[in-house]
Amino acid sequence: MSTRIAIKAEGLGKRYRVGANAGRHNSLRDVIVEKAAALFRRGPDPNTVFWALRDVSFEIARGENVGVIGLNGAGKSTLLKLLSRITEPTAGRARIGGRVGALLEVGTGFSGELTGRENTFLYGSILGMSRAEIARKYDAIVEFAGIEKFMDTPVKRYSSGMYVRLAFSVAAHLEPDVLLLDEVLAVGDLAFQHKCLDFARRLQEREATVLFVSHSMHSIKSMCPRVIYMRKGQLTYDGPTDEGIRLYEQDSRLSTLALAEGSSKDWPVVVNSVGITGADGAEKTIFEHGERLRLRLSYETREPLVDPNFIVAFIRSDGVACCNFSTEVDGTSPGRIDGHGVLELVTPPLRLVSDMYQVHVLVRGKGFDQVLSSQVAGTFHVRHALFDRHFGVFHEPGKFTWNPDASDSVIQLPAARPASGG
Repeated sequence: MSTRIAIKAEGLGKRYRVGANAGRHNSLRDVIVEKAAALFRRGPDPNTVFWALRDVSFEIARGENVGVIGLNGAGKSTLLKLLSRITEPTAGRARIGGRVGALLEVGTGFSGELTGRENTFLYGSILGMSRAEIARKYDAIVEFAGIEKFMDTPVKRYSSGMYVRLAFSVAAHLEPDVLLLDEVLAVGDLAFQHKCLDFARRLQEREATVLFVSHSMHSIKSMCPRVIYMRKGQLTYDGPTDEGIRLYEQDSRLSTLALAEGSSKDWPVVVNSVGITGADGAEKTIFEHGERLRLRLSYETREPLVDPNFIVAFIRSDGVACCNFSTEVDGTSPGRIDGHGVLELVTPPLRLVSDMYQVHVLVRGKGFDQVLSSQVAGTFHVRHALFDRHFGVFHEPGKFTWNPDASDSVIQLPAARPASGG
């Protein structure tokens, strides 16, 4: 492998057994029976195996920041587990040049009964640091994590955000040549996410390589000029980020959300197509702060429905539900619907902060009763030079009154009434 190549995957694949007993044996007898049966098999039964990853090949040069994107179940996390040697491939091979730091799941490598201080040494050792190296870097690790007060507290009492802060800090101070990150930054607070992304950029400046799995297209776009797009365990695109995100958004449109029970074949109503346009009807996906958005949904019912409640929600790229519109709450009653139809929504001026938003469409029974269907209807971006997540979810101008000559006024709060005995 060339010294300029940091990661090289060749025909990488991972196959799992499916079924209640796949990969699990309850006794020595089960193991013996399984091994004996394997001698007479010609090969794995295609109905009992599942390829989480298949025939994946790529090269990543030193100093590259590469995003790995795809819908749930695409094989992204499996890829990182193979690269980090947590699990072995069924087919192919992967080679990595240099020291590897991996942060794949919250709390991996931590022991709940040990303190933050003890886990720092434990996790650092797992990652390949010597005790002397950890001791030398300990103060910097703690400062970066920002949880000094809790380092002598058992980590079983930590929040998931505290886990991530400490685990990322330890992995980062390994000073890796290759850093593998799997969605964990979504758990930390916004300020810490920015700190981590800045650190990843500094790693790149010294020619370290970062492979970053995330569902946040905002984070992917801000730090990765190249993406690998996974679909059903296979690599389907490897190239510039903008095109990869376009494919991701295209595939996510009309995909199923977890809120609806059963498969879409069983739903009494389904959205067949979605159009996202400006107020004038011209198709677009990038909106200036304060623009209106027009959404046109084509639906089909499989049985007559009376007054279903169509709900459109805007979900920010970090998973924050920002606003929603409801036919029932907003005073529109469809009455009885049967067969094909079109529903159109025009929003008020969108004062959302600059980010990417996913449109979710839910259909409930009258009121907010049973979920009848639940789908992703597409994505759009809001653009503004200043208003980002630091401003919260939206920004509307407030009205300030300036009177420098006025004396201070103090609002007197009523005294608290003593609680009545019982």
